[in-house]
Amino acid sequence: MADTTTAMEVEAVAPAKTELNDQEMVDDEPEYTPAIDPNKIQILPGASEDGTAASFRILQEDHTLGNALRYAIMKNPDVEFCGYSIPHPSEAAMNLRIQTYGEITAVQALEKGLDDLVDLCDHIENEFRKAVEAGGYDTA
Repeated sequence: MADTTTAMEVEAVAPAKTELNDQEMVDDEPEYTPAIDPNKIQILPGASEDGTAASFRILQEDHTLGNALRYAIMKNPDVEFCGYSIPHPSEAAMNLRIQTYGEITAVQALEKGLDDLVDLCDHIENEFRKAVEAGGYDTA
């Protein structure tokens, strides 16, 4: 098996507890805190020496993240190419290839794509919550 270099991951963390009084504790709304799992994203061998092109292996992910992440990364004008593949349907992994024009590295493009995707999801969630609170949707 080829050597790999690890990168980053964002994972959900349990909701925080807030003290109401000396005897009661209640859950806050779930908040997600970035946590690093060095095994989630790996940089595959064969990256360019200057870092402008690299392939990544993201474990436990599929087309759901792959297509959205590819789209978010390609919105970056410094990115020349981004594509993903699922090596085999029975393998829980996704391969992602990023090539930039040289202004940023492939790792920086991946980080920005992940940040942009989180921002987009946060925006969608906030708009949905506003609509529900305004009575626009029946939640039953």
